[in-house]
Amino acid sequence: MEVFRTDVIKDMEFGLYTLGDHIENPVTGHHISEQQRLKELVDLAKLAEDAGLDVFGVGESHQEFFVATSTPVILGAIASVTKKIKLLSTSTVLSTSDPVRVYEDFSTVDLLSEGRAEIVAGRGSRYGAYKLFGYDLEDYDELFDEKFDLLMRLNKEQQVTWNGQFRPPLQNASLFPQPMKGHIPIWRAVGQHFSSAIKAGRMGIPMHLAALYGASSVFARRVDAYRRAATEYGHDVKKLPVAAATLVYIDKDSQTAMKDFFPYINNTFIKTRGTPFPKDHYAEGTSIKNAIMVGSPQQIIEKILYQHELFGHNRFIAQIDSSGIPFRKVQEILEMLTTEVVPAVRKAIMK
Repeated sequence: MEVFRTDVIKDMEFGLYTLGDHIENPVTGHHISEQQRLKELVDLAKLAEDAGLDVFGVGESHQEFFVATSTPVILGAIASVTKKIKLLSTSTVLSTSDPVRVYEDFSTVDLLSEGRAEIVAGRGSRYGAYKLFGYDLEDYDELFDEKFDLLMRLNKEQQVTWNGQFRPPLQNASLFPQPMKGHIPIWRAVGQHFSSAIKAGRMGIPMHLAALYGASSVFARRVDAYRRAATEYGHDVKKLPVAAATLVYIDKDSQTAMKDFFPYINNTFIKTRGTPFPKDHYAEGTSIKNAIMVGSPQQIIEKILYQHELFGHNRFIAQIDSSGIPFRKVQEILEMLTTEVVPAVRKAIMK
């Protein structure tokens, strides 16, 4: 049984994702309420659909400066105001969740959205959830491997008998409700670790790659490792989609974009990591070979096409609402992305 829809891999898809950043605007000092921030997430998804984008993702982060802790609830709200756009998690921190609960939640979202739900499962690059929910970081790899195995079993089998270390066993368990087509597309989130890419390839699971900043060639090596592993284990890589997720900030010219975005990303690093964003690394973002998508519409077009040459990916998904960027600016970026960038990239790829 396929665990992803075949339409995912036919054409290049474009979309947005959000982590629900809830940080004051570093330029004005203005800090909106949590309620308003959540409303912005729903509004942005509706705008993305109206603008013709294919997918919208909501992340999960259980710590200060973020409001997206309950991804399925937010996606359920989005499902009620949209009709076509695919809805996914970016990503579900599976290591600290019960796969049974996750599957029930996303089956519900799938039915509410008439078959548009997808799961991107990851280990989590922020570790607040481990302490919050009582898990040991020493079990980082083992937790995810076991729970991902169970999630895949739940997605393939009508009745599941299973035994593991980190949750009670299942004996002929059936879950309700069932998703609209009997299964949900499941991707594996891949970040810093080659091991995640290799494991995804071995299992024949679509890969959702976080390519935020730094040389795009570094991320290309993860894609290559993924496809090599898939081939070695007998999977057809032509049937395994790859998604690339990154930050995007667009302005009329690259100089303005680079100047205006830096206070935002720098403030986020200070708040969440306790250290400024290295200015020398940020300066490298002007290069077409750097993964961070900051610049003019033409520069973003060139960066995406450069990555496509390296990755051969099937889905490009951007975060444009990070770091306290005011919503009016987010809307401006969305307009430039959908009217200038996406059409040009589609045209170039279809040649």
